[in-house]
Amino acid sequence: MTERLTEAKDTEMWGERLADELSKGDVVLLFGGLGVGKTTLVRGLARGLGCVEPAVSPTYTILEIYHGRLPVFHFDFYRIESHEDVRATDAREFYDEGVTLIEWPERVRAWWPTSRLEITLEHCDGGRELKRRMVTGHAAGH
Repeated sequence: MTERLTEAKDTEMWGERLADELSKGDVVLLFGGLGVGKTTLVRGLARGLGCVEPAVSPTYTILEIYHGRLPVFHFDFYRIESHEDVRATDAREFYDEGVTLIEWPERVRAWWPTSRLEITLEHCDGGRELKRRMVTGHAAGH
């Protein structure tokens, strides 16, 4: 599924609509370069999940937690160099507690769950393009 979004408010509104489909335990991986709108999308997702406080980029804190109809755990791994950098904040510990949103997930590939939603944002003519892909799988022995 691919969408073309021309303004930041379109990205937020798309996130709000997507939030209706999310459930406790869902993990969303957000791919895309700097400034493409990942945190803007998170802002819409959090609002759609009933969070009152506006989502901000956790680039320096690594994790921001928002409270709505489900807790939202928003990770940003842009500044990490290795797993040792985030040893105290292992995203996997939060997967079953609410909805987990991860920016720059390629930096923590070992933490990806077998079932996840992957969203890629890219700059395109006059806005951004958003691609959505659901990955489902089962761990061995399950």
